[in-house]
Amino acid sequence: MRKILLLLAVVALSAGSVMADNREEVRERNRLALAERFTASKLANMLFSTSVDPHWFLSGEKFWYSYKTGEGTRWYVVDPATRKREPLFDHDKLAAQLSEIMHDPFIAAQLPITNLEVDKDGETFTFEVASSQDAKPKPLSKEDSLAGKKPKKVRGKEIFYFSYNYKTKQLTHLKDKEKETKQLPWASVSPDGKTVVYAKDLNLWRMSREDYEKLKKDEKDSTITEIQITTDGVKDFGYGQPYYMLNTDTLLNGKRRGAYGVWSPDSRYFATVVTDERAVKDLWVINALAEPRPTLETYKYHMPGESEAPVEHLYLFDMSNNTRKEIKTERFKDQTLSIGRKPREQKQRHMYDQPAVWLGDANHFYVTRSSRDLHRIDICSYTIGDDELKPVIEERMNTYIEVRPLSVIGGGKELIQWSERDGWAHLYLYDGEGNLKRRLTEGPWHVHQIVKVDEKARKVYFTGMGREKEENPYYQHLYSVSLDGGEVKLLNKGNYFHEPAMDDAARYFVDNYSRIDTIPETALYDCLGNKLMTLEKSDFSLLLANGYKFPETFKVKAADGVTDLYGVMYKPFDFDSTKLYPIIDYVYPGPQVEGTYYPFTRMSPRTDRLAQAGFIVISVGNRGGHPDRSKWYHNYGYGNLRDYGLEDQKVAIEQLAARHDYIDITRVGIHGHSGGGFMSTAAILQYPDFFKAAVSCAGNHDNKIYNRWWSETHHGVKETVTDEGDTTFVYKIESNPEIAKQLKGHLLLIHGEIDNNVHPGNTSRVVNALIRANKRFDMLYLPMQRHSFGDMNEYFYWRLVDHFTDYLIDGRTKEVDIPQR
Repeated sequence: MRKILLLLAVVALSAGSVMADNREEVRERNRLALAERFTASKLANMLFSTSVDPHWFLSGEKFWYSYKTGEGTRWYVVDPATRKREPLFDHDKLAAQLSEIMHDPFIAAQLPITNLEVDKDGETFTFEVASSQDAKPKPLSKEDSLAGKKPKKVRGKEIFYFSYNYKTKQLTHLKDKEKETKQLPWASVSPDGKTVVYAKDLNLWRMSREDYEKLKKDEKDSTITEIQITTDGVKDFGYGQPYYMLNTDTLLNGKRRGAYGVWSPDSRYFATVVTDERAVKDLWVINALAEPRPTLETYKYHMPGESEAPVEHLYLFDMSNNTRKEIKTERFKDQTLSIGRKPREQKQRHMYDQPAVWLGDANHFYVTRSSRDLHRIDICSYTIGDDELKPVIEERMNTYIEVRPLSVIGGGKELIQWSERDGWAHLYLYDGEGNLKRRLTEGPWHVHQIVKVDEKARKVYFTGMGREKEENPYYQHLYSVSLDGGEVKLLNKGNYFHEPAMDDAARYFVDNYSRIDTIPETALYDCLGNKLMTLEKSDFSLLLANGYKFPETFKVKAADGVTDLYGVMYKPFDFDSTKLYPIIDYVYPGPQVEGTYYPFTRMSPRTDRLAQAGFIVISVGNRGGHPDRSKWYHNYGYGNLRDYGLEDQKVAIEQLAARHDYIDITRVGIHGHSGGGFMSTAAILQYPDFFKAAVSCAGNHDNKIYNRWWSETHHGVKETVTDEGDTTFVYKIESNPEIAKQLKGHLLLIHGEIDNNVHPGNTSRVVNALIRANKRFDMLYLPMQRHSFGDMNEYFYWRLVDHFTDYLIDGRTKEVDIPQR
């Protein structure tokens, strides 16, 4: 009997163990199923439009937009003057007409309309619809047929072209219309439309508008005349060389490229900055998967502190005689130059071949000149006929100076400058000679950028943050202020992040507003801040039906106990407050932006989707992280780029754990990409007893080999001038490899094999240091991937989940230190 009871007890225990194992398996399946439910492709069929993009008519005040909900896409025309919104089409009727003409079935909810544009008359719209049938070759001309030529093969589907009169509701099939090239990406067309400038084989060229139109129809047309303007372009010092990361070997292949310049308003002059990178050292990545054998990609890459710097030259071309003049610009060693450009108007988005026009008038334009350390900024003017730039506004600071585009009034009679000179970003009005007339804004809040200047009404419209005292200081609003002085006026009230889109006449604006924890909405306002009508509210019905829940916002104190930090918490959608959850901190240290989202943002694999795998995920700012607060906050990490944000992140997590019983402070992970990869590795090394696991992606772990512009700007570079006048630059910064020996937790390093932004050598240096310190860690290289991981992002997501699951949920342990024998 005793043996039987013992046997029953063993069976019962085994059964209980099996049941417990089964419950764990079910829980694991449910956890991963929740994460699987919200892939990017599945999310696209649950969440549709979240904002209105107004397409303003070329004349008048109306605009059209499209908006998708669970009932399909609809197109609307809005007349702000009458406060009316009407469907552009009778969608059911249009679907029937398209079906009849194209012999393909269509329904009103799924009209595949593309390239919709409105004509200057404000009545006629044109658009395209792709057929289910393959495109047919263009019939040969009689001459080509007699010559025995064969029709060219055409790829893709047959395209049908239509026009539609909005007033008469008449649809017309444009049977004889052929696909046209509306604009070639390399063409810089003059304001009068007569001349096209471009680069080819590192030199500057031009052609007439007539020849340009011929080329758009047939690139091999033998009657096209091209005029070469320059002959001195050479490898690494040529025209059409856009930026330092380009593979320069591709520039000498006979293809036309953009000239990267600006026109004078009267079309006579063309100005451009050409960079001499011959002294800049090469960098390389190897594409191991290239066929038939791995290939080497070579590009110029200037690293911090290097003396072999690019040199920028400012050239002015007189198109009346094809002559060039180099303008004297030298003031700072290794300086950079930027030519001011006239803002493009909203209506120009559907006007092809629109020129880039310089800021100013026909006789003068503006250039921003910056020292290498960015402690000195000159806003200069240049007048045709002069030999050199004339400084108009000079700014000096002991940390780097941020710059926003200059606004010019009356062709240069007045100037509006954005500046952080008093510790906050504000607007200042100058006369044309650089004499300060008045400051337009002031106080402990941040002007983000100028949206529009209404010269006739003498009013400037701008976005700003931090002015509304009861709101999150990151929430953006639209404001106005008179150029003649007066109070700043708030134009779109509401405790949200507002993204306004204003018409060219500054009479109306469309306001898209949301928070990370609200459904996005859109309204129409006039320029006085009067709400005219509600336009849209996003359709979240399918998303919510699938279990989606909004994240939660929070506020904590920084490590100084004074500074407020703002963050977002993402929970599993099946969250149970009686359970304990590991917490993962998604980080980006800044300084150009933080990793926290404030308007509503579609689900990210790094935050809310990661939370569905069974974690509490947070993202919170840190001192030194964001430019849209005070200058002090933004520059907090200057000179300490590796460690400045780490303590704030740790303290924020500790405060949240003290508030919420469901956070397990013994199971803390951290994750980030690029600068966040740098920060997450630094965190697990500097606070090895706090952060137990980290996934660090594409991190700039050793900023001595990252690019000069980001590294020197945000950390600082010391400029030294000898008695003889020689200038040198010294860059010193702490790196992650230097502290690799401090690793105690579980680190996964990930990098794209051909990342030409943050070179894979950054991760290799950490790997080498960890091996030398006899540390166990995990590493994943993604073949043929650049900085953002491309088509391997879904694979990356599951490796991210696996790593944190192993070490923060399953309790997997692995001795980090390898025994010495």
